[in-house]
Amino acid sequence: MTTSDVKTTDPTDDPAGAGGDAAATSGLSTAPREDDSVKGLGALGWARWTWRQLTSMRTALILLFLLALGSIPGSIFPQRSVNAIEVTQYIRDSPTWGPILDRLDMFDVFGAPWFSAIYVLLFVSLIGCVIPRSMQHARVLRQPPPKAPRHLSRLPQSRTATAPPEADPQEVLDLAATTLRKRRWRLRAAAFDGTTGWVAAEKGYSREVGNLLFHISLMGILAAIALGSMAGFSGRVIVKEGTGFADAIPSYDSFTPGRLTDSSDLPPFAFTLDKFTAAYQRGGTQNGAPREFSATVTSRTTPDAAPVTTTMQVNEPLVLDGVKIFLVGHGYAPKFTIKDKTGAIVFQDSVVFLPQDGNFTSTGVVKAFDTKPELALQGFFLPTAAVDPQRGPYSSFPAPDNPAVFLSAWTGTIDASGQQTVYKLDTSAMKQVGIKSLIPGETWTIPTTGQIVTFDGFVQFATFSVARDPGTGLALAAALLAILGLTLSLLVQRRRVWVRATRDKAGATVVEVAGLTRSEHASVEDELDALVAALPVVSQPAHGSPPGE
Repeated sequence: MTTSDVKTTDPTDDPAGAGGDAAATSGLSTAPREDDSVKGLGALGWARWTWRQLTSMRTALILLFLLALGSIPGSIFPQRSVNAIEVTQYIRDSPTWGPILDRLDMFDVFGAPWFSAIYVLLFVSLIGCVIPRSMQHARVLRQPPPKAPRHLSRLPQSRTATAPPEADPQEVLDLAATTLRKRRWRLRAAAFDGTTGWVAAEKGYSREVGNLLFHISLMGILAAIALGSMAGFSGRVIVKEGTGFADAIPSYDSFTPGRLTDSSDLPPFAFTLDKFTAAYQRGGTQNGAPREFSATVTSRTTPDAAPVTTTMQVNEPLVLDGVKIFLVGHGYAPKFTIKDKTGAIVFQDSVVFLPQDGNFTSTGVVKAFDTKPELALQGFFLPTAAVDPQRGPYSSFPAPDNPAVFLSAWTGTIDASGQQTVYKLDTSAMKQVGIKSLIPGETWTIPTTGQIVTFDGFVQFATFSVARDPGTGLALAAALLAILGLTLSLLVQRRRVWVRATRDKAGATVVEVAGLTRSEHASVEDELDALVAALPVVSQPAHGSPPGE
């Protein structure tokens, strides 16, 4: 293919004709021109101005900053969707600021109208910015490179060379076109007409593709977050060995539904924790460091499905009907039997004690409502019990080498406030009646009431995070595309190169080679040198200098 085969006309060229210098520098960016003027005095002019401001990249960055700023209260103040009881307690403890913060939606930040407004405006801003730029870039891709400027030597980076007398100008242009085409440049040329001829080449269109791809991916990430928060859900549940969990809202210890999530939308799976296993390093500088956590569970996707036994590891979720179940924690649940003074059993179960440190010094409460007077036990479970004169009882190792409980007994009205949880005890309407330490198998008779408490040992429990996020796949794909787009926009440089061949008065062929790039700290000098080296010419000193010198 010769240079005469390439397009030589372009209706978008500089109207001055013959390839003006201004045309050479145009089109290297598809960023829309900024125009802050209000065209017209009516509502239509203001609407156009408002839309232009909303769809500018400056506004998008401001909205993105406001979105991040608006998320901060969601991590500072308790949220109703996570813990409504804690929100109620916060407002009760702060009678002045609590109601004010509540009116400002500080306790429901991510569902607040102002947060949703920022989110929607950011989405609209990105759409209004990306779509016109994409259309403009599509038009650029269909256009040939601009004609060679009149004065190539005026460009920042240029070369002038002379071909041997026997060299044909058209052959020089054809060789330049072939060399550029092999290097994946887009070409346009004008054949030598006896006086002059030229080749125009352009490269680096993927820079703007990457820029657009990055912003489109950002919209995908926003859409994925919205999809997950609207149609997904998340929760946590503590399951003791030998017990199970069914996917229903009352079974969760904490549950955060999406805006569009209904209790009937929860898949009907269930699982049982058969056994939890933990291993720790013994001795050395990392004594007590965890080495293995695993949970053996038996699950069913529906009540009629066949049971499946699985061994779960940390970061290896169990997936049931599109819901991911992660093993995120564990601890101990001591077992107690409580009898009234007649010997009748009023309580017999294991109770979750929450770990307080790396050696699983754990605290908990046992509540026996079905005895008169009501009895509550508050204290510590220590897997490897030790007593320090100043610290008091503590666990010296996370494994159950020497399990013991240290209990204080209380009688009276257990739930006087009506706001208690299973892990806390309000003693305002109760009286302490004794303190005792027990090892497995020991029994304690409460002195004033005759009630009998037996420490029967312990089981382990595991904490599971249960979540369904339908936007996860979209978010992952968008994040990967964003990385690709950012890489292209940073590494690829948009640039243009021109080659012109003319006859001087002596009949010699003079070849001018010039290049242009709009990217900061970028240069086409190496490419110009390589192109000149591929032509049958004798180089002369370069004209112009790279930008910045």
